[in-house]
Amino acid sequence: MAETIWADDWESLGEEEWQGGGRSRTLPRGEHLGATLYELPPGATGGLYHFHHGAEELLVMLRGRATLRTPAGERELEEGEVVDFPPGPDGAHQVQNRGDEPVRYLVVSNRDVRVESVEYPDSGQISVMARTASHAGDGPLFRIFRYEDGEA
Repeated sequence: MAETIWADDWESLGEEEWQGGGRSRTLPRGEHLGATLYELPPGATGGLYHFHHGAEELLVMLRGRATLRTPAGERELEEGEVVDFPPGPDGAHQVQNRGDEPVRYLVVSNRDVRVESVEYPDSGQISVMARTASHAGDGPLFRIFRYEDGEA
């Protein structure tokens, strides 16, 4: 069966606190590009407010209307709208569903970043990840740290 953005077969139901209640599923990925499909029920968020240091992301709003938070403030996204989030603090973002109907959107990003870090300004966290194995021997590197006063 062909992959479709309209199927409701979710890999994650957003049960982790950092996921904000949004459902998600990774789509077929290439060597350089990857995409994840999200659906937010009313009252859910697409995760914590964050920005990437290595990856660039592109959001395509497929269904419904969502609230987008960026460093410029909040605004409503409409169906069909496309938004780019560059690496660094200027690309910080969070998607929220404040409406009464589910919203669905696609996020595409570059996968050729070998080492990545993501900052979460509201929660004082930074995550570090790599495709290579960790010295700890438990698979690819993925660690979350807390920072205070802007220092990691």
